[in-house]
Amino acid sequence: MTSRIDAERRTVRLMTALYCRRKEGNRELCDECKALIRYADERLAKCKFGENKPTCRQCPVHCYRPEMRRRISEIMRYAGPRMILYHPIIAVKHLLRELKRR
Repeated sequence: MTSRIDAERRTVRLMTALYCRRKEGNRELCDECKALIRYADERLAKCKFGENKPTCRQCPVHCYRPEMRRRISEIMRYAGPRMILYHPIIAVKHLLRELKRR
């Protein structure tokens, strides 16, 4: 079974790749998107909630720097609704985790 942190990492990577490819029109990840993924990986590795981590939207601790937070919000706003088309299983699991925490 995949750990909660690994699942979050995978979701961030897929959403960022979707955004970079579809919204920005890049064939491969641009340097900005690569940097954001590395940053998100670092933040997830240091998450104080560990395996009990809520989704970022519901997290009481905002651990991203303001510019990175703005960027990841932009990506999630774009890619989130499209995940159901491109990665339906991951999207449904993510939605279920959000509902479960409420």
